[in-house]
Amino acid sequence: MSSSPARKGSLLRTVQAVAWSFIGIRKNSDYQEDLVKLNPVHIIVVGLAGTLLFVLSLIVLVNWVVK
Repeated sequence: MSSSPARKGSLLRTVQAVAWSFIGIRKNSDYQEDLVKLNPVHIIVVGLAGTLLFVLSLIVLVNWVVK
């Protein structure tokens, strides 16, 4: 059995944390709060989805500019 407390974080808060990390702007106090509240699995999934969305948008943008 795990003795770590259950982490409850909303999807919106997870998306916000990942978006701020993509930009590179984050207050240390907010970062520390996210460490306690957010689920690492959710952060990984949202991060991968954000990366995929970013790469696909770059591909669409390049194809639009080239045409």
